Amino acid sequence: MPKNFKEELLFTAVMAGLMVLVMAGYNIALTDGFSHHFIREVLVGYPLALIVAAICDLGIIGPGVKFIFFRYIINDYMKQKQIRIALAISCMMVAGMVTLMSLFGMIVTQNFGGNVFLTYLHTWIFNLFMALPLQLLIVGPIARAILGSVQKRTALKTATQEQPVETFED
Repeated sequence: MPKNFKEELLFTAVMAGLMVLVMAGYNIALTDGFSHHFIREVLVGYPLALIVAAICDLGIIGPGVKFIFFRYIINDYMKQKQIRIALAISCMMVAGMVTLMSLFGMIVTQNFGGNVFLTYLHTWIFNLFMALPLQLLIVGPIARAILGSVQKRTALKTATQEQPVETFED
C-alpha cells in the first residue's frame, strides 16, 4: 500500500496506465474487432482516457472506496494480512472505476444504442468481467511489485543515510 502522496502517484500511474491500455484495447476489439487500425485507435484514445481514469481514481473513486472500506468494512480477519486489505480495496476500486469509465467510453464513442440504460448495463458487465481478473491477476501484482521495490529502495536509502559515520581520531 502506498505510504505517501508520491507513492500514491506512482501506484496510480502504473495501475491506471496498464488498466486503461488493456481495457481500451479490449473495448475497441469488442466494438470494431482487430482491424488494421486497431493499434492506432488504442493509442489515439489512450491519453484522454488515462487522464480521466487518473482523475477518477485519485479524486473520486479512491478516496470514496478508502473511506467506505476503513470506516465500515475492515475487520480483524483482514488486518491479519495486508494482502487481504489490498484485494478487498482492489475489488471495490474496480467496481467504481468500471462504473465511471464505462460511462466515459460510451460518451466518447457516442455508443448509446437503442436503449441507453441497457447499453450501459451491457458495457458495464463486459468491462467488469475483463477488468476484475485483469486487475487481480496481472496489473495489481505488477503495480504492487513496482511499489514494493520503490519502498524497499527508499527504506534502504534512508537506513544508510541514518547510519552514523565513524571517525577515527589519532
